[in-house]
Amino acid sequence: MTTKKPRAAPPALHPFEARREDMRNARKALVLQGGGALGAYQAGVYAALSETRMKPDWIAGVSIGAINAALIAGNAPGQRVDRLREFWHLVSSAPAQQLPAWFGDRAQQNQWSATMAALVGIPGFFEPRHSPALLMGGAAPLLSYYDTAPLKATLERLIDFDRINDCEARFSVGAVNVRSGNSVYFDNTQQRIGPEHIMASGALPPGFAPVSIEGEDYWDGGIVSNTPLQYVLDQHPRNEPLVVLQVDLFNARGEMPHTLAGVTERQKDITYSSRTRMNTDALAANMNLQQAIADLISKLPPSLRKDPSVLAVQSQLTHEPIDIFHLIYRDKPYELESKDYEFSRAAVEEHWDSGARDMRTTLAHPETLRADATVNGVTTFDLGEHGAERIKRPGLTA
Repeated sequence: MTTKKPRAAPPALHPFEARREDMRNARKALVLQGGGALGAYQAGVYAALSETRMKPDWIAGVSIGAINAALIAGNAPGQRVDRLREFWHLVSSAPAQQLPAWFGDRAQQNQWSATMAALVGIPGFFEPRHSPALLMGGAAPLLSYYDTAPLKATLERLIDFDRINDCEARFSVGAVNVRSGNSVYFDNTQQRIGPEHIMASGALPPGFAPVSIEGEDYWDGGIVSNTPLQYVLDQHPRNEPLVVLQVDLFNARGEMPHTLAGVTERQKDITYSSRTRMNTDALAANMNLQQAIADLISKLPPSLRKDPSVLAVQSQLTHEPIDIFHLIYRDKPYELESKDYEFSRAAVEEHWDSGARDMRTTLAHPETLRADATVNGVTTFDLGEHGAERIKRPGLTA
């Protein structure tokens, strides 16, 4: 008679592997910045992301990021990329946006596209107000140069708002209260979302009029902050791990301009980037400092560590792991100072392709969903720029 040997217990996961599995199962947030016509980059990012099993549980956006977020959250997973393509095809469908190659070089075509957008509007998005009051200049009793009624019709056609409000994924869009000047987020866990909330998030003055919701008037959220990252980090429960895919459309870093047009373009990059890397680094440093203090508290003698007030402080400072993957649109060979309202088909397709390429590069990078043995804290990754990969872990710089 033989005695069966007890089955050996599976080997414990190395801290690297344990962290990686935790982050694969963590909540995923897609964070989309504002940037007008550059938003096709975000659509390309999502198109590449949809090829994987990494589905966002939370989608947050500002301005054009709010529109892309609604197109994603407001459609079934299998229809999302098609709806994004339909929107970006629509807004780049005017004759001036599809010029033949013989019209001129790309700079001339882009400038003509932007000029005609300013004069006649963008299909399915906005059209100029034809009011004699505009002859009064700054004294005109109007609140905007353009009417966004076409956008409302587009949103109602392409987005299932019942799906958004069923909360299959959390959905948040940022706006600014015109009277108080305070940033406000409309969130499907707190209120019922409609087209007006998306339009409020993208109502950039003086081009677009404020949007009235329940007696309050709202402008574009980018006036205060062009990225919803801080809102997501503030609202996310401290006791749950989180993976953030942050997609930004303006690069805070750039070359010294040499023309007046270059000055305007550079100014937009700096203004609307929300100082991308610096903001992300500052948020991560603050949360990592909190975690370091919580870890220090755990080393106190038991008599002090178990004091209720000490435990309360420690619980407020402890964060489960947060990984932030930062994608920034940098590939802009033909862009001018009008890039945020230049909706030519060629530019839209280039932005889309660039976003898809950067997302695939990030997903293929060996550091994706990995970190060192540090259990808690914020790790930031910028892996989309070939040859300039950047990883910052708690307490380390890479």
